Order: sequence, then C-alpha cells, then structure tokens
Amino acid sequence: MSDITYKKFIPCIYLKNKKAVSGFDNDTVVSDDPAGLAKSYGENNADELLVYDLSTDDASHEEALDVIKNICSKAQVPVAGAGNVKRMEDVKKLLYAGCAKAVLNYSKEGNVEITKEVSQKFGKEKIIACIADAAEIEANAQVLTELVSEIILVNEKTIKQAVEVSPLPVVVTLPEVSLDKIIELLSCQIISGVTGPAINANVKELNDIKDLCAGNGVAVKTFEPQIKWEELTLNSDGLVPVVVQDYKTREVLMVAYMNKAAYLHTIKSGRMTYYSRSRKEQWIKGETSGHFQYVKEMKADCDKDTILAKVAQVGAACHTGNHSCFFNEIMKKEYDETNPLTVFESVSGVIKDRKVHPKEGSYTNYLFDKGIDKILKKLGEEATEIVIAAKNPNANEIKYEIADFLYHMMVLMVEKGVSWEEITEELAKR
Repeated sequence: MSDITYKKFIPCIYLKNKKAVSGFDNDTVVSDDPAGLAKSYGENNADELLVYDLSTDDASHEEALDVIKNICSKAQVPVAGAGNVKRMEDVKKLLYAGCAKAVLNYSKEGNVEITKEVSQKFGKEKIIACIADAAEIEANAQVLTELVSEIILVNEKTIKQAVEVSPLPVVVTLPEVSLDKIIELLSCQIISGVTGPAINANVKELNDIKDLCAGNGVAVKTFEPQIKWEELTLNSDGLVPVVVQDYKTREVLMVAYMNKAAYLHTIKSGRMTYYSRSRKEQWIKGETSGHFQYVKEMKADCDKDTILAKVAQVGAACHTGNHSCFFNEIMKKEYDETNPLTVFESVSGVIKDRKVHPKEGSYTNYLFDKGIDKILKKLGEEATEIVIAAKNPNANEIKYEIADFLYHMMVLMVEKGVSWEEITEELAKR
C-alpha cells in the first residue's frame, strides 16, 4: 500500500448542464457557477477536489470540459476529473484541462481495459479507479496494484469489505454522517480520505474538523508555523512588518503589520490577517471589500524581523482601487524588462487589444481578418525559417526568426483563447 502522509478532505462537484447539482440522482442546482464553488472549496482548506461530469452525450461532454478547465484554474487545489471516460482520449482531455488526476469508472468494463494504456501513457500517479462494490476490487486486484494510485469507493455500504481487500489507499464517499464516524473511518490505516455530500455540507467547518481529527490522533493537513511567534524579532510596538507579494507575478502589493493573533489566524485560516496600528485591532484583508488575500507561502528574513508573504490576491490590494499600493512614482531610469513572462504578457495584451479594437493598417488585424488558415500558414512558414536559420553560423538570425515565430504563435493563442498563464502552468506540471 502507498504511504498515506495525511488524510484528505475532498469536496465534490456534480457537473450537469454546466451547473453544479446535488448528486448523481439529484438535479437540484447547487450553484450556477461551478468554478466559483470550486474556488470557495479551496479557500476553505479542502485538500483536493473531485469533479463528476454527468453529461450524457459528446456535445455536452465537450461543454463540461470547458467548465472543468475553468474549475481547475480557480480551485487552487488539485482536481480529479471523473465521468464520461470511455477511451484514452477522454483521460487526455481531462488532464489537458488541468486535472491533476483522471478517474476510471470500474463499473464500466471498458475502463478496466484501458487502465494499462492510460497508466503507461500518463503515469499511475495520475490514475484513480472509481469502485462501486468491494467485489470489483478483488476482481481487479492485480491491475489496480500495478497501474492505479488510489481508489474512490462510491458505495458507503461496502466500506468494511473494501478496506479488508484493497491493495491501495481508499477514499470513501459519505452521505451525511456524524463527525465521530468520520474520525473513526479516517483512523483506519488504508482509508486515505473522505469525499461526498458529508464533506460538501461541512466544508466551511473544515479547519475545525481537522483540528478535532488531529486531536484524536488522525494525521490531517494543517498549517503549523515552522517558526513560532516567539522566535520572531518584534519592533518597538510588538509587531512584525509583512511585505505582501503576488505569488504569480511577484509584484509587491502592500506592507502591513502582524501581532501574534494575526500571525496565528493567517496560518490557521489561510487568509492574510493583520493588526491595524491606527484602529488598534485585528483585521482580515478583504473582509469588507471582498478583496481577500489567500496565503501561498510565508517566509521570515535572515534576522526574523520581517515576513514575506506570497499571496493570491482577489481584486485590488490597495484601498484606492489600484492592484498594488506602490503606484506613486518617485523616479525611474530607462531599463529593459528582464521578466520574459511580463514581456510575453505585454505583447499578448497588445494583440488581444487589436482583436477587440481593430486598427487600420495593422498587420495583426490583417491576420485576424484572414482567419485561422492564414495564421496557421504564417506560423508554419516561420517554423521553417527557424530550421533554415539554425543551419547558419550566425546566431542573430535564429534569434530574429524565433521572435517572428513567437509573435505569430501569440496571434494564434489569442485567436484560440489560450493565455500565457495556461501555457506556463502546463510547462510547470511537466
């Protein structure tokens, strides 16, 4: 059995007609905004997210994949995609949509048959088996052991039998049950997590539930500070300054202060919390404006007298409405931008603007007007130019040709609605 470092709490979204519904057999709409629901689950410190695509035909399945892609971009936790998997191509689409793992329904014989193919293609760590009955585990024990990383058990009535025969960690699906029952189940060595309506209904209390689990000897993922408050060097007011930085762009957003209560609340809640020197009270950033800051990482400097917090910023960090508090320019020298992503984003922004606001005589608009075939033709020509340039001894030529290729590639990206953020996230996964 794989090592289980901590037990997971996994809310699930049942996706139907691009909306989140109550369950497999309950079409009551829970949310018209599944991505927003996924985001709220992540904000409440869920460990992962399970999404079931309940569509019944290829057209609605393709629509569901677009929703799942949006869910993955907003969730801020790993997403496992399930439902409508019939062939390897379906697994690929889920993973390419941003899912960390794909789920094979073992009640469908064809899913058992494709396990080897998809496991060898994408790695067993990306493959989960969805099991309805403990007998399915016994019948497929060898395949599961060799080619699958985890099992999701959807029938709570067979938990006891499944635990006895499973060669892999098992995530159990629970209806509304007592907290004592959840703790009892998670105390079982082979059970790696809980999912289903019981978790969905209590997601806002996850931090408290995890605390109770930890108090009962169940290993759960909580964020304990590696540096205790007492180890930090405080200023004359008994506070520590905090430099806040966007975790993706690395832009400095603001500077604030923490006391001990704010420090501990930030780590516990996952939301940046500060101490107001003027109001002399603790405040959660975004509590009134909705512009929350979700902490990704916190570090202390060499003297332990300043904290650097990397955050996911919702809306603007500054009370003036600016994204960053640092917008009053004092002086500026001319310099070249050294962050490649910033350059790519800037050029891509100009191309996007040309598409929305055409400019007469613009070559970019000429390409958009001619359509996808023209864009692809130019991209192919520029790729060939790179190959030719690479055969020449002068390195400058290949530099120019790559720049031309990247420009035409960005035109294609804008035409197809693909962002640099999506590209870099996909590269980071590899």
